[in-house]
Amino acid sequence: MSEPLHEREPARVLLANQPTRGHWLRYGAQVGTRIWIKRDDQTGSELMGNKVRKLEYLMAEALAQQATHVITCGGEQSNHARATAFAAAQLGMKSVLILRTDDPARPPAPTGNILLDRLVGAELHWISRSAWRDRTRLLAEQAERLRATGARPYIVPEGGSNALGSWGYIRAMRELTEDLATIASPEHPVTIVYACGSGGTGAGLVLAAKLWKLHERGIRVCGVNVCDDRAYFVDAIGKICAEAEERWQLGANVTAEDIDLADGHVGLGYAKSRPEELATIRDLARADGLVLDPVYTGKAFHGMLAELHKDPHRFGSAVAFLHTGGLFGLFANPETIAQVL
Repeated sequence: MSEPLHEREPARVLLANQPTRGHWLRYGAQVGTRIWIKRDDQTGSELMGNKVRKLEYLMAEALAQQATHVITCGGEQSNHARATAFAAAQLGMKSVLILRTDDPARPPAPTGNILLDRLVGAELHWISRSAWRDRTRLLAEQAERLRATGARPYIVPEGGSNALGSWGYIRAMRELTEDLATIASPEHPVTIVYACGSGGTGAGLVLAAKLWKLHERGIRVCGVNVCDDRAYFVDAIGKICAEAEERWQLGANVTAEDIDLADGHVGLGYAKSRPEELATIRDLARADGLVLDPVYTGKAFHGMLAELHKDPHRFGSAVAFLHTGGLFGLFANPETIAQVL
């Protein structure tokens, strides 16, 4: 899978274990749906999950610019921030993380991803939820601070979700197309379902699906947003796709009609879990020995099941669920999952 995807594909640095495997879930029989799962939780260990695929392209650009520091942002248990910090360390760069929390004056304990952030030596800056809206400015301020010391900073956007990062899931879609070659067909369509949290993964999948006309092979794409709403992500994904089109003239020409999202499953809010969502995580673990996380994959998987309960044909003849990782975040609040054990 190292050969170019497209004549305009940008440079990448190899960080992820690829291709990742996929398999059918026994749990599908319990809910009356064929569910195949793509194991992008196995892209690595400290770099596990979907973020590393995006970072392969983003870090290649950072290296090309001879960056000494990488700066990014996320929630207090951000999988993206942790993956960025470790990718930076592996490539000889330092990392600065701007992390959102309830009370910056009293940061959370070093558990889960925060523990790993500190272990790898990331410089942590805590901000309030209200300050989060100014994260673009705060990232720029950190970059200016570093430049004043003679360092060369590179800013990675939230979730690695920009046009460059989206190439990670254009590439992943080639794997998925091969994975699903004997499963999907025009007569028996299969929908790739993913957790949508910042839009970059979805943008890559949608771009590739449109570019390669995968609907003609019976392959569809649908996100389950774990925060915000459908309108927000149609806009966010659309902007990333438009940026990619402007930079590389791919010819995909993605429109709002190409972006499918199953809305209404945010529940109590971002990173907040309902007992029924936690029960789904538990039941899948017991049926298949597979661990989802409560923030992204668990919420998206539960939302997918809710959609199927309303309409068994919502996703075609089978679902291909994209497991985007998140295991470390599960260890941050063990009392949360403990309530359903």
